[in-house]
Amino acid sequence: MRELVVISGKGGTGKTSVVASFAALAENHVLADCDVDAADLHLVLQPETRERHEFRSGNEARINPETCTGCCECLTLCRFGAVHKSVAAGRVTFSVEPASCEGCGVCVDNCPAGAIDFPERIAGEWFISDTRHGPMVHARLGAAAENSGKLVSLVRREAKRLSGEQGRELILVDGPPGIGCPVIASVTGASMVLIVTEPTLSGRHDLLRVAELARHFRVPAAACVNKWDLNPAMSGAIEEEARGLGVTPVGRIRYDRAVTAAQVAGKSLVEYSENGAASDLRRVWNSLHNLLITA
Repeated sequence: MRELVVISGKGGTGKTSVVASFAALAENHVLADCDVDAADLHLVLQPETRERHEFRSGNEARINPETCTGCCECLTLCRFGAVHKSVAAGRVTFSVEPASCEGCGVCVDNCPAGAIDFPERIAGEWFISDTRHGPMVHARLGAAAENSGKLVSLVRREAKRLSGEQGRELILVDGPPGIGCPVIASVTGASMVLIVTEPTLSGRHDLLRVAELARHFRVPAAACVNKWDLNPAMSGAIEEEARGLGVTPVGRIRYDRAVTAAQVAGKSLVEYSENGAASDLRRVWNSLHNLLITA
């Protein structure tokens, strides 16, 4: 079983569009959308949800009004302003604002009446779905929720389990952008990463950062320049720098208005068109696939 993770130095480089086309070109694979902070692969693949699960991470304080004595200890100790005092009908009550609670547990440990519960926090959901290009594991992190790295690890683990159960040969991962915890959780132990970048100074800098991350975790890396024809000189410089970093260039993708038209139509580019950037994507996939089977 091979696992290919598609990443980028920042959002908006076309990473998800590339993954959606790979999903249409690959065979016998499982899809995993690990960009849990801004998941959008489902917009193109339109999955039909088969399983839905809660994602629990951390804890949040909840004050039991029947037990609370109104001593104010929780209000005094909370450093995050999460405890609120209100007065209604001459009665003082205290409550915790979930979005402000950091789950530190100080109020729980110091409440003399034992009036504060500390259940696990529901931080999002994860799903197993069917798409027209095979099964997909994906997730949605709740508003203001944290621990996206933990959720990414869960999505990858479930994708591997599903792949093993169904005898799939490839896991195709839409990874998060950047170099933070979610990306680290996405690439560690992968067979290969594909870095999608753009022909700009920012894209050149981002390639360096992401390539160093892949090298640190000893994951073989390839790169492709999206919209390369907007700045051919910069595209060439990026590819040269990639080679110097041990990253294999696997092709270029031209700027093509058909990309937007395909998104509007709810299709991947290779489903929507045979020419232009779609033909570039097919060449990139063929080059990448040859590298992947020997990685």
